[in-house]
Amino acid sequence: MRAVVQRVSEAEVTVAGVSVGRIGEGILALVAISRTDTEEDLEWMARKIIELRIFDDQEGKLNLSLLDKKGELLIVSQFTLYGDCRKGRRPSYTDAAPPEQAERLYEKFVEIVRRTLPGVQTGRFQASMDVRLTNSGPVTLIIER
Repeated sequence: MRAVVQRVSEAEVTVAGVSVGRIGEGILALVAISRTDTEEDLEWMARKIIELRIFDDQEGKLNLSLLDKKGELLIVSQFTLYGDCRKGRRPSYTDAAPPEQAERLYEKFVEIVRRTLPGVQTGRFQASMDVRLTNSGPVTLIIER
């Protein structure tokens, strides 16, 4: 499993011009599922994102988590994070899970996160989405399991 996590002051996902997910201060997580991911990987990634200390404390140090900050989370499925560009000019996606497997695990991941953060927002799986965000900091991290 792979994620690009961005600390945001706001973020929104639209499909065909219609908002399907919107948050204020928090995290935008672009997530990709690999062929070999298990439920254990989903649990690990959920915990990692929720507990990642990337928000400023009173001294301006990155010391607070999403839970500490009471921030929001927007999760967007993005299989292209598994694009391998080492050969040729067209990325290979052989490491990404096939759509049926990816959707099942993505939905399970969202369910796991919602056990801790009930108000989680999401994009729409396999839809052509527009993602708008204001990166705060900027703070952007790549997390892989």
